[in-house]
Amino acid sequence: MLGAELDSLRGQGAVVLGIPRGGLVVAQALATAIGGQLDIVLARKLRTPGHPELALGSVSEDGRLFLNDNLVRAIGIERSYIEEEKAAQMVEMGRRCALVRRVAPKIPLAGKTVIVTDDGVATGATLQAALWAARQEKPLRLIAALPVGPEDTIKRLAGDADEMVCLRAPPDFAAVGQFYLRFDQVEDDTVLAILRQARRGQPFRDR
Repeated sequence: MLGAELDSLRGQGAVVLGIPRGGLVVAQALATAIGGQLDIVLARKLRTPGHPELALGSVSEDGRLFLNDNLVRAIGIERSYIEEEKAAQMVEMGRRCALVRRVAPKIPLAGKTVIVTDDGVATGATLQAALWAARQEKPLRLIAALPVGPEDTIKRLAGDADEMVCLRAPPDFAAVGQFYLRFDQVEDDTVLAILRQARRGQPFRDR
């Protein structure tokens, strides 16, 4: 369904970035539908003190930092906290980079149409971090594409992308998993298999 919404991008070399782990499954289907390149986005959100679901910024896999300056000023967050939080998030991202980049070297985003997707959003903090990180690489066009999410979150995130595509924004939203018939945990082995086969030009077949 997302592929149909973005069919105008078919064959234009768009890069589809999936947020690990479930978002990569959606990204694989979308990239196949529009003939795009598939990659994973390893950005991490920086957590606001006392409000861990609220992103004060993001850090990309190469260490580039994006800060929501208005939030940092409003709360009075110390630079020392930001550096500590960045270091903590880089540790986890380093683990994932070591795992993923042996299989799938990073695709440059500069000057390209980039689509960031996930299996859905609730608070949207992780997607926001991914959009911020992708924007730092100066894509030609940045699109957020989602199957489902609450309306208020979708409207807020739309400001961080050039275009927002969300298939459903139901009023009874409680959790992403409630809108899936199958919502299994996606393991690292599956992530690697999807990326490996995408780089070989082969579709991923889930057993």
